[in-house]
Amino acid sequence: MSGRVIVVGSVNVDLVIRGERLPTHGETVAGGAFERHHGGKGGNQAVASARLGRPVLFVGAVGDDPFGIEARSALQAEGVDVSGLVTLEGTATGVALILVDRRGENLISVASGANAALEPATIAPALGRIGLHAGDVLLVCNELPTATVREALRVAHEAGALTLFNPAPAVGLDRTVFGAADVITPNRGELRDLLAEESRRTGRPAASDDPEVGARSLLSTGPEGQGVGQAVVVTLGSSGALLVTRDGPTIAVPAIKVEAVDTTGAGDAFNGALAVGLAEGRSLEASIRRAVAAGALATMKVGAREGMPTGAELEAALSG
Repeated sequence: MSGRVIVVGSVNVDLVIRGERLPTHGETVAGGAFERHHGGKGGNQAVASARLGRPVLFVGAVGDDPFGIEARSALQAEGVDVSGLVTLEGTATGVALILVDRRGENLISVASGANAALEPATIAPALGRIGLHAGDVLLVCNELPTATVREALRVAHEAGALTLFNPAPAVGLDRTVFGAADVITPNRGELRDLLAEESRRTGRPAASDDPEVGARSLLSTGPEGQGVGQAVVVTLGSSGALLVTRDGPTIAVPAIKVEAVDTTGAGDAFNGALAVGLAEGRSLEASIRRAVAAGALATMKVGAREGMPTGAELEAALSG
């Protein structure tokens, strides 16, 4: 199968402070070390896919500042086609401020910059130039305007591509968005937030905290429209992932054991690897098993992108 991965997503520069512990509300914690990395969920997911050997094309926006130049060059260096990455004049490139403690847990705050200025009207022409077709996988996260995310899923679906949606952060979303996706990949907290927001809007009782029950609620038709097209994949951190489809049995995919250093890019590695597996023509279950392993491997190095595994590293972990 000759499918490509097309990522529509965010590009950020990550400004990181590593300390002994994370501050509580209103607290200042001194003694940390400062680092700068390239990030943004879209950029990270594109790099994760490219390192696994698939052709990857990126659609997004950076500002006309030094960070934007660096961000574009970093993606190109990883082999990502950035012909769909636009530079917006008078706009800042997205920036993420990340705090990481000695256990690898993190807190993140994002100034979206150019990511928030990527208009829905830019999506159809950009994807038209790419020439989406059946076999391609479009991966989009929610660090863009909701209308832009919705448009990307719509255009890709109409072109016959498989649509993969990472609803992170899980805000401002309804079934007009995730109902246009074939597969969505919330973590447990994002799944809970999606259901709670829908409950507040519609008065429909929220599903239980059981991730399988919640996933099946997103697959079913609700008061606001149709559910997710094929599957909900709930990521569970060090516990692996849960695959819930419309008709098949729920499948729990265990994680591989690693010594985690930094969990910042784990979810992005998972989504990038999942997109690659599906673009290669693998089954959803087989693709998730590879994605879980990729996500675990990504936690073994410092930085959101630095730990993204290569194809050889992923194969070695899966055969070990």
